[in-house]
Amino acid sequence: MTNPSCIEAPLPKGVSDFLPETADKINHIAARIHQVFDLWGFRRMITPLLEFEEVLALGMGEELRGKTFRFDDRQTGRLLAIPPDITPQVARIVATRMHAQPLPHRLYYNGRVLRQAEMQSGRSREIFQSGVELIGLDAPEADAEMVAMAVEVLKNLGFSGFKIDLGQVGFYRGIMEASGLAPAAQFRLQEAISKKDVSAVRSILEAEPVSDQVKEAILLLPRLYGGREIVEEARRAVTNERSLKALDNLSQVLEILDIYGVSDYLTVDLGEIRGLDYHTGITFEGFVPGLGEAVCSGGRYDDLTAKYGFPAPATGFAFNIMALLASLSKRPDVEASRSRDFLIFNQKDERREALEIAQQLRALGYSCARDIIKRDFESSFSYAKKMDIRWLLVIGAEECPPDQVYVVRVADRRAITLPREALFEKSLDLKFDSQGENHG
Repeated sequence: MTNPSCIEAPLPKGVSDFLPETADKINHIAARIHQVFDLWGFRRMITPLLEFEEVLALGMGEELRGKTFRFDDRQTGRLLAIPPDITPQVARIVATRMHAQPLPHRLYYNGRVLRQAEMQSGRSREIFQSGVELIGLDAPEADAEMVAMAVEVLKNLGFSGFKIDLGQVGFYRGIMEASGLAPAAQFRLQEAISKKDVSAVRSILEAEPVSDQVKEAILLLPRLYGGREIVEEARRAVTNERSLKALDNLSQVLEILDIYGVSDYLTVDLGEIRGLDYHTGITFEGFVPGLGEAVCSGGRYDDLTAKYGFPAPATGFAFNIMALLASLSKRPDVEASRSRDFLIFNQKDERREALEIAQQLRALGYSCARDIIKRDFESSFSYAKKMDIRWLLVIGAEECPPDQVYVVRVADRRAITLPREALFEKSLDLKFDSQGENHG
């Protein structure tokens, strides 16, 4: 039914309203993620929605700066920014407000960020992030902890068949430093390698005066993808110290992940070089079946807090909640998160009993609303069905004595009669067996 008097109220492109059904699913997914973060000893922090642009820019690379929403602050005359990523905010907070506290810091966050997007791309400008930052540890075990947590979250969300792609940006940087290539040629190669375009890589190298050994190592980059045997294949292709050190680090992380028992979920991708201006070591992305984009990504970023005056090694990662929602929205547990427990339909003139029952059910942890509108059973039942309410609790029904209540399961209209006190047992078990009548 349309409202003829409704005003036209469009939203800016790239943002959305999330109605209760979707909001419930988002909250359910975020809660499952936070459950793992809490169990691993991380503490939640909340970052501001606005920052001074010049302060935020210290912690962002050129790519993120180009995607930042900026506007003037009437109060100060300074330029404000809406953060396009939460990690630089965490780095600022740790460096300026937590530097006197003992390391390491185990922190997690949940929030929305905004990023400029091309009008034609159709991509959302809002990104829902749930992530962790582990600041103050440069050990391979810290990197392994991030990967193991990502695996645990994906398992906790019910995924199977997912993969975590591991990279090491130091390997690529070592090859480029040893190549002697000009920055312009390196930039073109970076673009081609990130697209796994071997022919483009070969074409660029043919025009550059580099040794055959360097050419072979660079040409190998887009193909260095697979199991841990890739590490040894890469080791045979390079001689520079930085690349070899990066491979040693990756091997150590893989050994620790063996102890965690998550190796079956891992692949190695040494040609993955996105985020090169930001990351300093291990990087990773998580992919789930049926979805073409990563649901989580992160890695080591040892130079970030130093930009705010507090040098500290760091690693972390974040989940893209909307990407997870796209894959999980039809799963039974996520669908069930939209549901509420009870709607009370009172057929008595007096409201005390209905209100008391509602209070007692809420005290036991059940969601419970009272149908305050005066209407017939069918109308109340229809409302419960549309609102994804599991049970319609009828007080004063003709079908039962005064000290009993009548409960209708909304999914199939099957009904049972219960003593009122049975509702408040700790393990309420509403059994609608084949003998239960069908209210209809």
